[in-house]
Amino acid sequence: MTQQLAGQAVHTDLYINGETEGAEGGLTIKDPANPTEVVGVAAAATRQQALDAVAAAKKAFPAWSALEPEKRARYLSEAIKVLAEFQMEDAEVLSRENGKILQEGIIDLIVFNIRFQLACGLADKVNETTVLAGPPTETVVAYKPLGVVTLIVPFNWPLAILAASLPYALVAGNTVVVKPPPSAPLATARVLQRVAQQLPAGVLNVITGEDAVVGEPLIANDDVAKVCFTGSSNGGKRIMEMASRNLTRVALELGGNDPALILEDAEIDDASLDRLFHGTFDTTGQVCMAVKRLYVHRSRYEEVVEGLKARLENTVLGRGTDQGTTMGPLHSPLQKALVNELVEEAKASGAEVLEFGSLPEGELAAGNFVRPSLVLNPDPSLRIVTLEQFGPTLPILVFDDVEEAIAAANDTWAGLCASVWTKDDAKARSIGSRLEAGYVFVNSHGPATLDERAPFGGFKASGMGREMGTEGLREFMDTRSVGINVGGFEAH
Repeated sequence: MTQQLAGQAVHTDLYINGETEGAEGGLTIKDPANPTEVVGVAAAATRQQALDAVAAAKKAFPAWSALEPEKRARYLSEAIKVLAEFQMEDAEVLSRENGKILQEGIIDLIVFNIRFQLACGLADKVNETTVLAGPPTETVVAYKPLGVVTLIVPFNWPLAILAASLPYALVAGNTVVVKPPPSAPLATARVLQRVAQQLPAGVLNVITGEDAVVGEPLIANDDVAKVCFTGSSNGGKRIMEMASRNLTRVALELGGNDPALILEDAEIDDASLDRLFHGTFDTTGQVCMAVKRLYVHRSRYEEVVEGLKARLENTVLGRGTDQGTTMGPLHSPLQKALVNELVEEAKASGAEVLEFGSLPEGELAAGNFVRPSLVLNPDPSLRIVTLEQFGPTLPILVFDDVEEAIAAANDTWAGLCASVWTKDDAKARSIGSRLEAGYVFVNSHGPATLDERAPFGGFKASGMGREMGTEGLREFMDTRSVGINVGGFEAH
């Protein structure tokens, strides 16, 4: 694992059974801001190397799961201490391979650390039991780890998202194989190798490679007890189909089409508008829990539009590591093409589209840049409303009746997050309880105000299972009941 300094190329290896391991092939990672620049190369594992990683995790499972949960937590707490020294280097690598601004790369690493600490704090929950008193039977309900877990990570916030599951799986007593995103694996592989080196061999393994090569041995494998995937809904369907061959359980955190409802009595001050702006446009809109549809009461519509316009007018598009850049490129040219297509379709329908910022020129002219935009009161049937745009564009729709707004918010394939903006707490709780989403924000939206202690996951096609909190811990455990006859029962 080489160091990343001043734009030098990064090279990362696999990590299997406590040792780094190279590969004959490699994944060449290019800068989304300038696709002619190579950020680095990650080892591309063979099918056999993926199988070896699962075998190493299986071998390590008995000893790791036999440790007291508190000792496993201490291992993890010590392991993440080694990351601080490399934080700026890793954040720069992440920014360059992903496209996000450097500050977001730093936050990604900080959240990774925070989520590890929160998971370690739940060690005392691992061996908790519930006793159902007799007679005639006293039953003890307990939990046990599953075995080998495969974790498949997306490109947008790879470390923060990984830490919503990885430390919970390890604290619960499982061993793990992580597959970083093939289009942006470098920073994740670097960080995980440092953590894995502090743990017993085989407990944490890292496999980078092409999906078509390593996917099947990491998913459709008799020795894998569970697969956790974060990504698109279509990707989740493919993972679920592969896992079904062995009846392997899955947890899926998939796409969203998050609605935000701004009610007539909402507080629309600078702080509120800042939260709304960042909850929509951070990471160039490439966040599963970003606002994707904004429903605004007619009486507040102009105020909200003007507030968002004022913030978007300050947009500086550029390379994420450049000082002064406020918005980086989209991660892939395919996503750039889709976002542009959705915006052009909205224009062709007659919707008013406001675009902001200037596309970079010179060496960045071929980058995956898209001007952020507001699409004003479009036809609700347009794809910019019905799809997950996963880019810096926001449809803003007017409503007069809150019941119509609730119905429109729920009229979607997705159910990840939603938000209600109002000064009335009782109204927020009432409306929030009717929104079909796994997590409902009030007067905010997005990762910045997510309660990291709470279980997170979606309804509908936004996935299944939960991450974080005690429920996130139990996702990596099986439930076992032991019934003891204590008398008072006679067979007839």
